[in-house]
Amino acid sequence: MSDQPLTTIAVKDAALRQAAGQGMDAFLQVFTDAYQAAMGGEPTAETMGRLTVEQHTLMAYTILRNEVCAGGFCQLIQNGYGPYIFHNPLAKLMRLWGLKELSKLLYDARTIYDARREELERERTDEEFMAMYEEFEELDELDETFIENEEEFTEAIARYVDEHIQEFACIVE
Repeated sequence: MSDQPLTTIAVKDAALRQAAGQGMDAFLQVFTDAYQAAMGGEPTAETMGRLTVEQHTLMAYTILRNEVCAGGFCQLIQNGYGPYIFHNPLAKLMRLWGLKELSKLLYDARTIYDARREELERERTDEEFMAMYEEFEELDELDETFIENEEEFTEAIARYVDEHIQEFACIVE
């Protein structure tokens, strides 16, 4: 695999049309599935660095959404995504894409993450992990805000992708 950016990732128009009929999550998944396939399956630091800024941002949002909806920011951090989400320009790009509330939420989560990173990232038993939700109540509030607004966030991102589709993939027949 070369070190060139993966800017020419192809997505089939028919797949996009079918997915759009299934919902915004499915529409975005067509892109992220194509990115993962182009990177050889499981993303690595090397292959993720080869995505364009737009592609990278969409992958980061998808990981954020999947992790927070499944187990909150505690799960996201415990699964090793803290630096990826909080120490990349995701929050700034969400603001630039018009998602100011999501941007603020990410900055708030980063403030907590940076202040308590060592505690949040330490390895834990299943029981200790479950106790994190009480120990880090401030993250629990952010989880609730994200989940309450997830549909709106995802719809806005899908709309942005649709309006700037050439920045995310090459659409083929």
